Amino acid sequence: MQSWPLPFWIAHRGAGKLAPENTLAAFRLGAAHGYRAFECDVKLSSDGQPFLLHDDKLNRTTSGRGPAGALSWHELSRLDAGSWHSRAHAGEQIPSLETVAAFCRRNGYGLNLELKPNPGQEEETGRVVALAVRALWAGDARPPLLSSFKPAAVAAAQAAAPELPRGLLLDSLRASWRDEAKSLQCIAVITNYALMDRQMVEAIHGLGMKALVYTVNDESVAKWLIANGLDGIITDAVDKFSPV
Repeated sequence: MQSWPLPFWIAHRGAGKLAPENTLAAFRLGAAHGYRAFECDVKLSSDGQPFLLHDDKLNRTTSGRGPAGALSWHELSRLDAGSWHSRAHAGEQIPSLETVAAFCRRNGYGLNLELKPNPGQEEETGRVVALAVRALWAGDARPPLLSSFKPAAVAAAQAAAPELPRGLLLDSLRASWRDEAKSLQCIAVITNYALMDRQMVEAIHGLGMKALVYTVNDESVAKWLIANGLDGIITDAVDKFSPV
């Protein structure tokens, strides 16, 4: 298992809400605010290419319509992923995982890749993305942390490339979360910040894992979580929190 690959502060979807999410423009803006690590969402095109997008459908953040997984990478790469945010970002493209890997490796940035499968593609997404990460970050001492709300996706990544670091994402505390994190040999558990307190931090640390939260944009909340021993914060507020 690789050592812990991320600093404490992680920019959500590149630069939170200040630029079109999950684009290189967002990554560059996050980096301009001093961030050295980013969280982003990855899914598969109809021809099996990993690319960045959060939603199952294209409607909200691109010029496309309908299910994202129904289009080939060639079709996806021609969409406008910036105009929805602002005129300044008109024409911004959806990035491929390959493009993001080149950007991060060239600049020494850390990455938390959230496996965001299209419906019914949990295992395929985990496997394909893990193998792509293994190839794209070959020889890198800090490969991305692969995380997901879908244990099946993390399990497929574990089977395909067991050496890559993994994290379990939680938006609620189900009774099985400890067993799932142990079975998946995770090195981190990442929860909605409302679920995290000192007891939860200690429970995660007791498993030998890091405790992280998403998405904290309030300074008082951040200070309270830090005081309770947290290991990392994912934030939209890259202009508010200094990552130094």
